[in-house]
Amino acid sequence: MTNKLTILKYYLKAKLFSKKATQKDYDKQIAYVKKHIPYYKNMDAIPIMDKKTMMEHFDQLNALGIVKSDAMHLALESEKTRDFSQRLKGVTVGLSSGTSGHRGIFLVSDQEQAMWVGNILAKALPKGKIKGHKVAFFMRADSKLYQAIQSKSISFEFFDMYKPIQDNLDKLVSFQPTILVAPPSMLMKIAKTVPDKLSPKRVISIAEVLEYEDSNYIKDKLKQDVIHQIYQCTEGFLGITCDKGTIHINEDFIYLEKEMIDEHRFYPIITDLKRRTQPMIRYRLNDILVMKSSPCSCGSKFIGLEKIEGRQDDIFIFKQNHQEIEVFPDFIRRCMLFINEEIEYRVFQHQNHDITIYISKITDEIKESITKEFRQLANDLGFEIPAFKFLPYEYDFSRKLKRIERERAYAKS
Repeated sequence: MTNKLTILKYYLKAKLFSKKATQKDYDKQIAYVKKHIPYYKNMDAIPIMDKKTMMEHFDQLNALGIVKSDAMHLALESEKTRDFSQRLKGVTVGLSSGTSGHRGIFLVSDQEQAMWVGNILAKALPKGKIKGHKVAFFMRADSKLYQAIQSKSISFEFFDMYKPIQDNLDKLVSFQPTILVAPPSMLMKIAKTVPDKLSPKRVISIAEVLEYEDSNYIKDKLKQDVIHQIYQCTEGFLGITCDKGTIHINEDFIYLEKEMIDEHRFYPIITDLKRRTQPMIRYRLNDILVMKSSPCSCGSKFIGLEKIEGRQDDIFIFKQNHQEIEVFPDFIRRCMLFINEEIEYRVFQHQNHDITIYISKITDEIKESITKEFRQLANDLGFEIPAFKFLPYEYDFSRKLKRIERERAYAKS
């Protein structure tokens, strides 16, 4: 099947959904990996996988016998040269950014790229119009996966975030995209500098957690009803926002299991139903997802999320009488929401539990306001208030923005 036919097939398939068909696809995928993937060949039950284990057994977890050292060498060389056209055994090799503490390598075939494109076109493009779109895509690394969108019907332009910001902004204004795709940090920069020079029909956030206050700011400046989000990572195209603003899990392509934290929060365990070059089977993500308490008004049958709260390794740890108190990222965000000024911020917890708060405007009033909220949080949750330090906010566009971050060496395995 040609790539164009594959794209069309999976574009149409993404418009239809059946729980029964998904279960059938899951059973077929499990049967496939037991037969073709060395790691699973002698297993009766399929264990839960994570990035660390996957990288340790990389050679046995892909269908082409690609060796980890070869894949890593090619991926790192592509990052250094900014040439992402090289392939290994006919497949695309990419490097994840390592926000979970472990760098990951992904392998994707042409067939899988075409499936991805068909699925994403069905869900990301405005309804009623497929042709004539100009997509501006900001990312730290290009890939044949993204280039596969380019066609006579859709103009796709990659913006390398390692290049000077002003060069990218000038290029963006010249390109005049109908669809703007970028991490929230870059969308914020665009919204602050050139909002009146752009008229995108759709704005899509990727790669970083989109904070509520950032979303509202971008909506206002770029004149959007909804800032759409693509929940995409090394492990696959996991979800996307509907027209009502709810992120729905792509249950037509992803089989989802939930490791519940409480009544609404869970860690997702995902199985990609279509990837076979490097299958993702019962893969546990560190993301903390929060389910909607009621069905989405859009009518989708897919699970709806209230939000992607953060990562497991960004749960802050505080002390109380030689015990550890875990605090979800959302509670830390709330401490920053009561400031009566628009500021950029990042909250970082060190291994010794102390906190550094990076803010774009440092005044005694702002410091006192933030400290007061943290004291109240400590009192409510029963932990010892840590030492605080305030530093000027600076952002490095070469790495993912994480507003709430715990020092990696302190992350629990």
